[in-house]
Amino acid sequence: MTTNFLDQLNPAQRESVESVDGPVLIVAGPGSGKTRVITNRIAYLVLHQKVSPYNIGAVTFTNKASREMKDRLVPLLGTEAKILTVGTFHSFCSMILRRSGQYLGLSNNFVIYDDDDQISAVKQSMKDVDIDPKQFNPRTVLSTISNSKSQLVNYEGFNSQKSNYYEEVVSKIFERYEEILSQSSALDFDDLLLKTHQLLTEFQDAAKIYQTKFHYFMVDEFQDTNIAQYSIAKIISETSRNLCVVGDPDQSIYSWRNADIRNILSFQSDFPEAKILPLEQNYRSSQNILDAAKNIITKNQQRVDKNLWTSNDKGSLISIDEAYDEEEEARKVIKEIQGLVDNDEYSLSDFAVMYRVNAQSRSFEMACQRFGVPYQIVGGVKFYHRREIKDITSYLRLILNSEDDISLSRIVNVPPRGIGQRTLSEVSRIARQNNKSLYESIISITSGNNTSHQLGNRAINSLNQFISCIDQLKNSAGNLDIMQLIDLTVLETGYRKYLETDENSEERMENVQEYRNSSREYSSVPALEGLVGFLEGISLISDIDTFEEGIDSITLITLHQSKGLEFPIVFITGMEEGLLPHIRSLDSGSPEELEE
Repeated sequence: MTTNFLDQLNPAQRESVESVDGPVLIVAGPGSGKTRVITNRIAYLVLHQKVSPYNIGAVTFTNKASREMKDRLVPLLGTEAKILTVGTFHSFCSMILRRSGQYLGLSNNFVIYDDDDQISAVKQSMKDVDIDPKQFNPRTVLSTISNSKSQLVNYEGFNSQKSNYYEEVVSKIFERYEEILSQSSALDFDDLLLKTHQLLTEFQDAAKIYQTKFHYFMVDEFQDTNIAQYSIAKIISETSRNLCVVGDPDQSIYSWRNADIRNILSFQSDFPEAKILPLEQNYRSSQNILDAAKNIITKNQQRVDKNLWTSNDKGSLISIDEAYDEEEEARKVIKEIQGLVDNDEYSLSDFAVMYRVNAQSRSFEMACQRFGVPYQIVGGVKFYHRREIKDITSYLRLILNSEDDISLSRIVNVPPRGIGQRTLSEVSRIARQNNKSLYESIISITSGNNTSHQLGNRAINSLNQFISCIDQLKNSAGNLDIMQLIDLTVLETGYRKYLETDENSEERMENVQEYRNSSREYSSVPALEGLVGFLEGISLISDIDTFEEGIDSITLITLHQSKGLEFPIVFITGMEEGLLPHIRSLDSGSPEELEE
């Protein structure tokens, strides 16, 4: 462990690190070393103030940022770093709900529905309440539900506030959507926050546990928090008042994901005794970059005034070029990159091509392929959303939680078992009629306890074989580590043979092997605990977590996903009027129209 870290800080950084009594707002400009300040502040609390790491919590916005924070703390604190609670807001809330969710009647083995699962649940809800998905876009409906939850408004609140025909329709879908999640012992991303807030506000015994535990609580990227996240942070810090938030309203870019810039602007009124500490020295950019950014951002009305400066060189001028269309734009960018690399000035990994929406990557992918330039794309088809990966994940989730209707619906006939849509629809009817999960309903049908169905012997036999397979895997799960369980699942379900018949079988099997390898870190913990941890980890993964640093390729990435990354040379493309900034950001457009 080292204790001379304070000597490496500039005066403003050191003041931020040593200001540990009471609430603190650190207004950290871009490139000002905020991650260093947060990690050093934690080290200062442990090494100089003798605070137990057990009593310190820090939350940030992405898994990548939390990993970086942990990696920086290990050299400072050694093994004590493992005792700290450091993670994303969603993983922090999941931890609380798995430990104390019984207050709300939650199982500690709940599953977390990712975006694909949520869309499936919305579509199923629309089908159940006879709403035409061609008339009402499921993605738009989900966005409305998510927006409501992020503002701490559950179904009951939404239903009581509905004021037009669209909201009337969404209310019906919302109600059924919540029933599906509840019956499946599942939570969506917004539930992790909403349920945690409910737990901490309605059950004082539960709130006291975490108020007592966390003497010091820190929130990174505070400008990107929503109402629910800020409320949770305030409740956690209610007893100690030692809440430190780090952010910059000028860097708020996630309003379309329900981030609320008013959180950082209202911090002073919520905590009138708070210290407001600016970090204004930029270590990352040239003076020309700072000047350009300042001339744009000063036009914003909702901001905390600060004066960014740097001791770096003035740097190159910003270049502006115009192309006839997206193909010519891509060709110009790739040729420029090739020229700089050929002159041995830079390597390919120094370059990022940024755009507003993932769809804009197409022309650049084609140009890279045409000119033989290696590239990696952040976003697009995500690894954990590939068909074969989602299938195996659904099997694992069903093994852990047999009430998971969305997972069961996905793989009940994968590989094909003779369980068609008509059979599944009949099972769904029985399930709704008796307020049971699909799994329970299949058991009641195959055991003969339910005779009100309209299924033939062939369908019943197929359902029975499926249940027998899942039961066998459930019985084995407690004695296997996660890697062994994946192997057994792929084998016993017939999924391996199923993939062998696929025209892309080799690629898909390689993906399955990579999936297995990604579970390795959970193979050393008790069987079911490892399964829970692995499934939670992949549910909470984000696009930026797939970014590989140091490989010799250019990076194609959206502006939103690039947050927190650094590249020597950046091309910002698609700057035509109405796209960047998006024209919908200038009016009252709905969040889904800004979504990537």
